[in-house]
Amino acid sequence: MNVRNSTGKIPDHHALETPVKCKTLSLLAVLALQILSTPLAVDAQESTKIVRIGVLDGGDPSTSERLDQVFREGLRKLGYIEGHNITIEQRWAGRRLDRLPDLTAELVRLQVSVIVAAEEPVILAAKQTTSTIPIVMSSVGDPVGAGFVASLARPGGNITGVTNFAVGLIEKWLALIKEVIPAVAKVAVLRNATSRTHDVFWKEAQRAAQGLALKVHSLEVRSPAEFEGAFAGIARAGAGAVLLLPDPMLYGQHERLVELAAKDRLPTIYAFREPVEAGGFISYGPSQLDNRRRAAAYVDKILKGAKPANLSIEPPTKFELVINLKTASALGLSIPKSVRARADHVFQ
Repeated sequence: MNVRNSTGKIPDHHALETPVKCKTLSLLAVLALQILSTPLAVDAQESTKIVRIGVLDGGDPSTSERLDQVFREGLRKLGYIEGHNITIEQRWAGRRLDRLPDLTAELVRLQVSVIVAAEEPVILAAKQTTSTIPIVMSSVGDPVGAGFVASLARPGGNITGVTNFAVGLIEKWLALIKEVIPAVAKVAVLRNATSRTHDVFWKEAQRAAQGLALKVHSLEVRSPAEFEGAFAGIARAGAGAVLLLPDPMLYGQHERLVELAAKDRLPTIYAFREPVEAGGFISYGPSQLDNRRRAAAYVDKILKGAKPANLSIEPPTKFELVINLKTASALGLSIPKSVRARADHVFQ
């Protein structure tokens, strides 16, 4: 039986069904879009996942400020923004090496994805604490000799990065001393008695000295408390210049060593520019800033899935010669034009 409406006409059932169908189709479309968009939303969340990066330093914030800045700049250039997709967990030992194991353990508990370690004692502490979290070195002399990696080409474990030693660097240090002080006959080599890397350096120094008609005298220290006694030993040995080997203990106290060298009027060559900025004589060596910047590139590779065991360890690529002319004048020394022409920076 047909039911008529108020106008007396039989309703069109197809017309009545149309709004219902439209609503049903709209609902299905919304549900389909939600289902399809769910993976995209998950991908977006994963792409903005915040990764923790640990930075372990044997010094303090004041001594590593510039290094920290270039490291962060390096990460930013690679697309890592603090608070957006990374968090940097930085810990300083304040030159108290006994604190390093606890600081490293703290980073491990925070589940950092990678640890950046700058110096031999720091790297050792990290290595002894974790064998699974990747460790990126930014300043170490001989990682193979120190037992950190199997080889430079294939590290083989959870450690990789850059070194601050290049073949022939010891010879260049001694040759530079000979060039600026032609009359020098003996050079004292101040080194850390507990550093295995310094054992390698010392053997290289003995070999290089023979070809330069120089004598070298080893002076070993185990703590800053022995610095004054070491400089007294330099005077007794009759050395005309000092080579300060790269080491966190020595360079962490470089202001004091600069003062002792000035007091005894001993021309001293350093591996890094910071002591020369503080009044030291001359330095030649790898750029610490460049090494820390390159460490950011290793972090990037690891976060993208590369294994430290397969990432070859690279030598330094940027070196700088820095001279302090004021200190040279106080020592009664004149820097040859050939040396000044090669200098990357000269303090007047």
